[in-house]
Amino acid sequence: MEYIKLGNTGLDVSPLCLGAMGFGNPNNWIHDWILEEEPSRQVIKKALEQGINFFDTANIYSLGDSERVLSRALKDFGHRDEVVVATKLYMPMKKAPNSGGLSRKEIFHQVEQSLSRLGMDYIDLYIIHRWDYQTPIEETMEALHDLVKSGKVRYLGASAMYTWQFAKAQFIAEKNGWTKFVSMQNHLNLLYREEEREMLPFCQDQKIALTPYSPLAAGRLTRDWQGETQRALTDKTSKIKYDQTFEQDRIIVERVAEIAADIGAKRAQVALAWLRQKEVCTIPIIGATKESHLLDAIPALDLVLSPEQVAYLEEMYVPHRVVGAR
Repeated sequence: MEYIKLGNTGLDVSPLCLGAMGFGNPNNWIHDWILEEEPSRQVIKKALEQGINFFDTANIYSLGDSERVLSRALKDFGHRDEVVVATKLYMPMKKAPNSGGLSRKEIFHQVEQSLSRLGMDYIDLYIIHRWDYQTPIEETMEALHDLVKSGKVRYLGASAMYTWQFAKAQFIAEKNGWTKFVSMQNHLNLLYREEEREMLPFCQDQKIALTPYSPLAAGRLTRDWQGETQRALTDKTSKIKYDQTFEQDRIIVERVAEIAADIGAKRAQVALAWLRQKEVCTIPIIGATKESHLLDAIPALDLVLSPEQVAYLEEMYVPHRVVGAR
């Protein structure tokens, strides 16, 4: 595994990140395709064996159980000084006042909760999961800066917002001498490319790393159009993201399969290679729930698509309704 820097930082990360949303407790969240602890541990162990050192989770995933499962696996199989752990906050963890959002009170509370579940003294990359329309961005950015200065957080990241919001947050931080975001975890894949309009050019200009989620469009880019899996049948979130463009995306999925067959590669490898050839530093988050998912993805690191292949994959894209930033 050849490691790269996370954007404009000195942090060494693998060029693929293992997402932990699929690890935890299938009875403790909105998705019933979540793996329980033992099969989760096997995927995490395999990732470490393959050289992946970058792991992404969130407080909301399985209501904290994802952080707990990831923590125990990394403690048993990894080395804290070598791995990079990202977690997120924003989503409410319970129905109560001051639960959720990015107030100073909630930020300070949730970082302690995540540190406890992770069994760690610090979080490598602390990410705001969404934009908080109810809290002044100045309050949020100062609180996050204070976490960095306290040593509980090393770097800050953001996720799923409009470019004007991200730029505003960076401006506020710079204006006040506070810590700025070093990464953007946004929604980006061959079926959803709205981020190419403004977010990608902004991140490239500012040397901010992209860590796109759903790089395989919840598996839609990896299987036959009519192929059915447990996740495909039950994942309500992916249906919201993609079902409205079901028919217009079909030809893109078919072209991924065509190129994969032509070059003797897996479809996942083609979709990931397309992402990794973006001019901005791009580290896709793969949500592997089987060791085979992980092993299928890793060869994408050595796959380079020709300009003609990239153009062929992109040709039929049409504008999509913005999802994720709201």
